[in-house]
Amino acid sequence: MLQGKVIVVGVCGGIAAYKIADVVSRLKKLQAEVHVIMTQSATEFITPLTLGTLSQNAVAVDMFWQTGDPHIHHIELAQRADLILIAPATANMVGKIANGIADDLLSTTVMAATVPLMLVPSMNVHMYENPIFQENLRKLRGHGYRIIEPASGHLACGDTGKGRLPEVEVIVQEVVDFLTRKQDLIGRRIIVTAGGTREALDPVRFISNRSTGKMGYAVAEAARNRGAEVILISAPTFLPPPAGVQVVSVTSAREMHAAVMEHFPDCDAVIKTAAVADYRPRVPAEQKIKKSDGPLVIELERNPDILYELGQRKNRQVLVGFAAETQDLTEYAREKIEKKNLDFIVANDVTREGAGFGTDTNIVSFIFPDGRVFPLPQMSKAEIADRILDEVVALPAWQRDI
Repeated sequence: MLQGKVIVVGVCGGIAAYKIADVVSRLKKLQAEVHVIMTQSATEFITPLTLGTLSQNAVAVDMFWQTGDPHIHHIELAQRADLILIAPATANMVGKIANGIADDLLSTTVMAATVPLMLVPSMNVHMYENPIFQENLRKLRGHGYRIIEPASGHLACGDTGKGRLPEVEVIVQEVVDFLTRKQDLIGRRIIVTAGGTREALDPVRFISNRSTGKMGYAVAEAARNRGAEVILISAPTFLPPPAGVQVVSVTSAREMHAAVMEHFPDCDAVIKTAAVADYRPRVPAEQKIKKSDGPLVIELERNPDILYELGQRKNRQVLVGFAAETQDLTEYAREKIEKKNLDFIVANDVTREGAGFGTDTNIVSFIFPDGRVFPLPQMSKAEIADRILDEVVALPAWQRDI
């Protein structure tokens, strides 16, 4: 499965280092070429001989190690590998990388890397939750580093909480998924909208909806993983920004309209998952509205229909809409396709268990202008995101030289 792939495994000095022997062994069984770089501290937990035997390559520890090769070996590895995997990634190593420190062989290799990097943090729960460490993780995500979240449970130090190295199977599967995923969107620019817009009533209150942005963020990550340049136009959410994605933060429907229209001419596709408010208060109050004995009447006016306007403007672009309904799903979705000139629509009944807002799963149907309906079973939003992109790539409009 990984034949022809070159993986550098960086091992840091944590108790979980012993588990990396199994990681290396499994990667080799998948026919990857594996090179191991250890910190000096890591050799206190597992020997270079063990990892060298399993990887069938000399293990590098010393900054000035010699192999008889005239090339500077760590620089050559940093440029030749398909992936650098650091596991366990200690708080010390994460801090070094986040702040540009290169004072040993592993951190120097990372600094010279021109290939994707994947980190697997593992440490005491209080170290993991330390705000400085979390800031370092956010910084690395922002620079495109892929982070495999640690597991929760009983830790070697006796504490309980988040910080355990994930199961070996999880780490290896993440590597396999990354190195074998489709790269069919290279050279394409895709706009994804996400989240629920907010329309101000006054400086304190707003009108919004139940959208959490999970579906849109999953689509953005899937498109990035397949090689696209992704512009994620996001209303407020509580989700971390996806690494390697250009995030444009907006609040209101009008702000989202302006951002989408700005980027639309240069894009190849728009996948519009955002739940945009149809109406806004005509005149938001300048001061907080105080309650009174009588009813409160707020006059609303229509927001711009972003999807409709895109449908009128598009020439070469692919346009995918979403329909979240509570009744007559197929009928409303078909009306929306025709009215808004969509290439297809992703429709879901948000009243069904396992579907809708705030969940990690969804149950959707793809509906096309020619009347075809492709229902999907319940699956994760990440899986649905890839299925959406599969349909985009299969469209005749996408097959043109756009």
